[in-house]
Amino acid sequence: MHGKVEICGINTAKLQVLKNDEMTELLRRTKDGDLSAREALIQGNLRLVLSVIQKFLGRGENMDDLFQVGCIGLIKAIDNFDITQGVRFSTYGVPMIVGEIRRYLRDNSAIRVSRSMRDTAYKVLQAREKLMRMNQREPTIEQLAKELDIPREEIVFAMDAIVDPMSLYDPIYSDGTDTLCVMDQISDRSNTDESWIEQIALKDAIARLGQRERNILSMRFYQGKTQMEVSAEIGISQAQVSRLEKSAIQSIKRGL
Repeated sequence: MHGKVEICGINTAKLQVLKNDEMTELLRRTKDGDLSAREALIQGNLRLVLSVIQKFLGRGENMDDLFQVGCIGLIKAIDNFDITQGVRFSTYGVPMIVGEIRRYLRDNSAIRVSRSMRDTAYKVLQAREKLMRMNQREPTIEQLAKELDIPREEIVFAMDAIVDPMSLYDPIYSDGTDTLCVMDQISDRSNTDESWIEQIALKDAIARLGQRERNILSMRFYQGKTQMEVSAEIGISQAQVSRLEKSAIQSIKRGL
């Protein structure tokens, strides 16, 4: 039982791995209509599905669901694979499995994309699968644009719109010790040396104002009060509040 992990009731520790000659023979028999060979191909490539769904960990999705969706992609890959192209099955199968999982995540995403953009994206995905069946490799943006007769930019925008959102905690690199996450590659502009200097300069400029000017700015910009409310509170006219406010702001600008 050591190392046993069950997904959909399957003990992943016991998943078989097909050799190249076994894979070739089963693919040939499957194309001849042998259903038992097709079943053996599916069973022999479940570890491939398992390796693909590892890329989607940390998204809060149920692993059983992702595994089942990945199996659908595997079956589509088996049924559409062309053995005459001389391409390894995994080269064709992995993008098909990934595409099926991404389609599932996209359809169940809380992020809404416009109908026209979604329709374009679906057309691109259909053309992509068609070209993959024909060429047994991932098509380029230029090939998709030519196939659909639409500008390259529209394809890029449509595909970007349906890309799964990435978590700040998604790992992007690991050397076996520390894991580098997305958030580690995002700069924090609020804590740079320049921002600290600006904050210090702003505090100094405000400190040089008179007490009444500081009070007016505090009520106007920190408490969100109107000039009329400020004038009623400190006992001067609204016009005086306006002049003092503008004068204080000009003094701060000069101090910066």
